[in-house]
Amino acid sequence: MDNNKELIAQCEERAKLWLTPAFDEETRKEVQAMLDNEDKSALIDAFYQNLEFGTGGLRGIMGAGTNRMNKYIVGMATQGFANYILKAFPGEENLSVVVGHDCRNNSRLFAETVAAIFSANGIKAYLFEGLRPTPEISFAIRQLGAKAGVNVTASHNPKEYNGYKAYWSDGAQVLAPHDTGIIEEVNKVTIDQVKFEANWDKIQIIGGEMDYDYMTAVHSAMIDQDVINRQKDLNIVYSAMHGTGRVIVPLCLRSWGFQNINVVPEQMVVDGNFPTVVSPNPENAEAMTLGMKLGTKLNADLVVATDPDADRLAIVCRDDKGEWMIINGNQTCMMFCYYIIENKKKLGLLKPTDFLVKTIVTTEVIAKIAEKNNVELRDCYTGFKWIAREIAISEGKQQYIGGGEESFGFLPYDKVRDKDAPASICLICEIAAWAKDQGKTLYDLLMQIYAEYGFSKEFTVNVVRPGKTGADEIKQMMANFRSNPPKELGGSQICLWKDYQALTATKEDGSVEKLDMPATSNVLQWFCTDGTKVSVRPSGTEPKIKFYIEVKDSSFKCAGCYERCNKAAEEKIEAIKKSLGLN
Repeated sequence: MDNNKELIAQCEERAKLWLTPAFDEETRKEVQAMLDNEDKSALIDAFYQNLEFGTGGLRGIMGAGTNRMNKYIVGMATQGFANYILKAFPGEENLSVVVGHDCRNNSRLFAETVAAIFSANGIKAYLFEGLRPTPEISFAIRQLGAKAGVNVTASHNPKEYNGYKAYWSDGAQVLAPHDTGIIEEVNKVTIDQVKFEANWDKIQIIGGEMDYDYMTAVHSAMIDQDVINRQKDLNIVYSAMHGTGRVIVPLCLRSWGFQNINVVPEQMVVDGNFPTVVSPNPENAEAMTLGMKLGTKLNADLVVATDPDADRLAIVCRDDKGEWMIINGNQTCMMFCYYIIENKKKLGLLKPTDFLVKTIVTTEVIAKIAEKNNVELRDCYTGFKWIAREIAISEGKQQYIGGGEESFGFLPYDKVRDKDAPASICLICEIAAWAKDQGKTLYDLLMQIYAEYGFSKEFTVNVVRPGKTGADEIKQMMANFRSNPPKELGGSQICLWKDYQALTATKEDGSVEKLDMPATSNVLQWFCTDGTKVSVRPSGTEPKIKFYIEVKDSSFKCAGCYERCNKAAEEKIEAIKKSLGLN
């Protein structure tokens, strides 16, 4: 109880600082209402901590308070970022940054605030005229030779959220040493130090010309124009999920040669409240309902969608019974890697120096595909900044040909350094055209991959724990797993434990090897003798801890095995969840 009183007192003290004239009237009213309320839970949530500027930037619920996304928190973050850029490039003239935003409520306000503060610090801000996809922001940074960039987006989070992604000159989200350097500068800033007044001579609005250059870049991800020409009438349904893909994705598809593109009209409306979905996340089947409905009406070959900032994609195809089936993120990544290798090989485009990248929590089937075809595959941490790092360290020596992660993100070329849904959607439509050319669907192609490389089912369990108590609980869960690791998972014997915080791999016999990774990360992995793999990590952007489960079945021989293998895998996953106390 005393602890709670102390916490309330601390929060009240912090909140009272937000009643000064440095904050606008609306903000002061909102804070005063929290202070006046007998129930202090809203006050505690809004002020118990500073919204952390992490290695990827900011993400949080919008509203007044130090633990909320608002123009003041965005302002202090941008002032700190500007201070870091000025220190990183001393004496350099014509410093510039790119600023973009998505469709969310307040995104334009935050983006204009960011541009104003950079300009007031003598740094030129290229501000997009309106909402644009995340990958186009990444592309523009490289195209314009900017030193950094900011994209105001909370990706696929619920409507209450907004966020702030920080990019460096390579077009990727910031890595060491810049990430910690920026965080240090951000943490030093107080509200009175923020230069909110714009220098309009240092702000340049950009738009259509960058769209054209980006579309040209996306076109370079194409592998086989002939197959598209033969299947130009492939029946495609597309949804923008109320977001930034609404213009660019249909244009890119058209530029590749696809002529039968149909859009979900209700979801082409830009709206930060996302009125047609519970959550604008392509990982949620519910978000694809309207697309599937239109797909049925039009007898479409496939339904595709982008999340609000158009970095992730979702794919729905017909199964062997003609019913709609959502292809999950692991299957999506697997299918891309399979096609890129197979068709580049067939066309004589695959080179010994080519390489693929996947994240450590993504399906191991991709490793089998790469190994069989003698293509180098690299494993990296979750987050596309790590995939971007692999591209950067091999630039000029080896060619990146694709990379992705289980959470519906893929990058099929190296001209962008973040997840790229417009390019990936064009490529998946090329893959669907390639399959149709052979009298197959994407589902048939998926079954073909399983028959050749073995069946695998992946399942992610998200344990949500909001607020301060939730954060403490997640921390304790990870500590418990480290001090008392499981010996088996659903009846499968664990033979290898990996701890990416300690950078150790411990085998069944007790021998320990060092993990070769560029940094530490709060991730644990357990591997079993039968190919089962479980990874656990706290989310870096949401109040949850994630469990990634992968189970194998080597008895898969053809499409007729799918239901049996899938049912057995589901039972196995339930047993694993029970082992981990997740039921």
